[in-house]
Amino acid sequence: MQAGNIERVSIERVLAGYGGVARRAQLEGHGIRRAAIARAVADGGVILVRKGVYALAHVDADVLTAVRHGGEVGCAGALRQRGVWILDDAEEGSAAPSSRPHVWIGPSGRQHRHAACRCRTHHETGERGVGFGFVDVLLALIQFACCASPEAFFVAVESSLHLGLIGLAGVQRLRESLPARFHELLDLADDRSESGLESLLKLRLRRCGITLAAQVQIDGVGRVDFVLGGRIILEVDGRLNHDGASHRHKDLMRDARAAAQRYETLRFDYAMIVHDWPTVLAAIEGRLAALGAVVQGASVVAQGR
Repeated sequence: MQAGNIERVSIERVLAGYGGVARRAQLEGHGIRRAAIARAVADGGVILVRKGVYALAHVDADVLTAVRHGGEVGCAGALRQRGVWILDDAEEGSAAPSSRPHVWIGPSGRQHRHAACRCRTHHETGERGVGFGFVDVLLALIQFACCASPEAFFVAVESSLHLGLIGLAGVQRLRESLPARFHELLDLADDRSESGLESLLKLRLRRCGITLAAQVQIDGVGRVDFVLGGRIILEVDGRLNHDGASHRHKDLMRDARAAAQRYETLRFDYAMIVHDWPTVLAAIEGRLAALGAVVQGASVVAQGR
């Protein structure tokens, strides 16, 4: 193997050790000379991101934008990269990019001017690593709380809990880091919601004074998303999981088995919950009122006897 190829492999190995991006001083610290760096850039396997910072050619585009700006991918971008359910672009089939890149540079970091910069800069206190990449989940949630709606923040917290990215200690750290207006949301959050739609439905009903049991196991039916009043099943159908005739048939069979046990099932999809909430709420309140009337009527009959 020629000396140039050995140097090229060494540069790529070192860069990979830093997550794909490193400063020139870090490369030189591993014995890689500037001439070798220049050759790797000329060959196309390594790119110059900004003055003194180099990256492997296949590094994530969001990371490269953050590096050009002077920091790491933060907020929704960092959460999405770990699979956290983000309300604004959830269930679109692929992770849609944010309208603006959110970049964390730390309390004393310096922004760098770069072409077509539309970055939203974050300065929160946090631990900077030796390389570049994505901020940790807790810092990203703190940032997201400041940038997103309370509903979107709550959904992201529950998604992070369900994925095991944070635990109760993480929720406590969020309480300590965020203003008191977020504490009620954090108190309500748990790890049972399997999608952001379930989290959103639960939060909105709670605000309407409607409590519900989540992830209830019913013999002969299986586990259902929610049960209201002991008799009304609420199922949340995400688009990705419930398209197609086979899924539709399974849902109908579950509903039929539930009906045989005197349950009534209400199903709501993404468009209804996110874009037509009044219709969802009216349906739930209507069925609760009917259930109350039935219970009250049965009580009157019993008293008459």
